Amino acid sequence: MAVITLDDLLGCLEVQPVRPGVWTAPNIEMDYPRIFGGQLLAQAVALGAATTEGKVVKSLSCLFPREGSTSDPLEFEVEETQTGRTFALRRVRASQHGKTIFAALLSMHVLEQASALEHQEPAPDAGRPDEAAATDMSMIPWTTRVTGGADLRDPAPAPPRYAFWTRVEDRPLGDDPAVHQALLAHATDLTIVGTVLLPVDGVSQADSYHTLHTAVTSHTVWFHRPFRLDEWCLIVQHSPTLARARGFGQGHAFDAGGALVASFAQECMIRPINQG
Repeated sequence: MAVITLDDLLGCLEVQPVRPGVWTAPNIEMDYPRIFGGQLLAQAVALGAATTEGKVVKSLSCLFPREGSTSDPLEFEVEETQTGRTFALRRVRASQHGKTIFAALLSMHVLEQASALEHQEPAPDAGRPDEAAATDMSMIPWTTRVTGGADLRDPAPAPPRYAFWTRVEDRPLGDDPAVHQALLAHATDLTIVGTVLLPVDGVSQADSYHTLHTAVTSHTVWFHRPFRLDEWCLIVQHSPTLARARGFGQGHAFDAGGALVASFAQECMIRPINQG
């Protein structure tokens, strides 16, 4: 069962200016001491939208140099690096007690019309959402349905591939593209570590913080096309490697019609807890 609510997540997107170039936003309240990286991804999208006009996020590239605490206030510094007619660039740094916990580079773009100069790889055959198995994901407070049979909590080895359908069903999300982008960015952060661990015999995502020390070190999301997260999206991901305590995963998000709407990549640190 999700440990946060949709209201919690939407509330953390309510970024507020403190003084020129400095913003604040609430943490998601939960019974867990470490800030979930997806929260910071979502807040970076919100800050990009709040500091530009007429543009949407086309990509965000993020680093997580140290853990953040859910009990301490967040301060965001936003540098308006460049603002042009069609593109803009923003640097975001989140800190607690003067120490950087998150850094992001956001590229913004005026949403242009579709043209004949487009192509994409076909969406994978994942069946219909109503054919997939309903699954609770602790940090995604809306409907998720796993397709393909992979279980991130099973310690038996399996191919490093994972896919799930997802949709916010409780309410319409409105027409602000930043809200849909922020929620999808949040969702892309949850299951890469588990996907990386699938081929490793005897361990799983369930071992995180018990026998395994896991942490996301970098995460990038690219948004290709408009989409709505109050309609079905398919998230598919795979991990090509885990080596020298660093795992790597990649993924794509498709809408229900098969359009590729976003891609993402993540590097994570994974090591036995007794290694320090």
